[in-house]
Amino acid sequence: MKLTVVGCSGSFPSAESACSSYLVEADGFRLLLDMGNGALGELQRHCGLYDLDAIFLSHLHADHCIDMCAYFVARYYRHDGGRCDPIPVYGPEGTEQRLTTAYADTPSASSMSEVFDFHTVKPSSFEIGPFSVHTEKVSHPVEAYGIRVEHGGRSLTYSGDTGVCDSLDELARDTDLFLCEAAFTHGKENIPDLHLNGREAGETATRAGARRLVLTHIPPWTDPQENLDHARQAFTGPVELAAPRATYEI
Repeated sequence: MKLTVVGCSGSFPSAESACSSYLVEADGFRLLLDMGNGALGELQRHCGLYDLDAIFLSHLHADHCIDMCAYFVARYYRHDGGRCDPIPVYGPEGTEQRLTTAYADTPSASSMSEVFDFHTVKPSSFEIGPFSVHTEKVSHPVEAYGIRVEHGGRSLTYSGDTGVCDSLDELARDTDLFLCEAAFTHGKENIPDLHLNGREAGETATRAGARRLVLTHIPPWTDPQENLDHARQAFTGPVELAAPRATYEI
């Protein structure tokens, strides 16, 4: 598998990065994990507008899904070649309604489903193209899911947005690459069931036995180096910060 960081900023885009969006590729299949603010523009650096094969939305906060409204425009109103066939979109219950409401002026109440084939995510195991995936509900104020993607005996686990929870520990068990949010700073924010800090991300990776940790979803007001230092104090394996356009072979 190849992982490309399309965007990794948390809460809102930074001067350097769009919000959360990650491209996973194998066997010519392209799966996008989240499409937050600014992600659609950055995505076009890595693949064509119409080259995605499936999309997974971890939850329905804007910094993880709002550019789906712009992507609707690209697919629904495409002039050359006509309207796109529906692409599978996996998201929490109510994804279609939330995107329709956010767009606010679709031609009809069902227009989104003309270009997006919506599938409701629950804790489960299923196939997306060549990938075997497993989803688990994680701790966040809205319904939110982490995802484990496996292919060719290798695994990638993406936390989505979450606080500390057993389900994330199990999802990341022995994973080859753990893409984990670290939005909070240890000793500064202490809000349970919302986000992880760098130390908690490192502790989660340690409990899970992850082989490599990549910290992501760090907001512009958070010092990424401090979170990296805290994660390294809690996890002895390789740790680094996600960066836009970074790629990983898994």
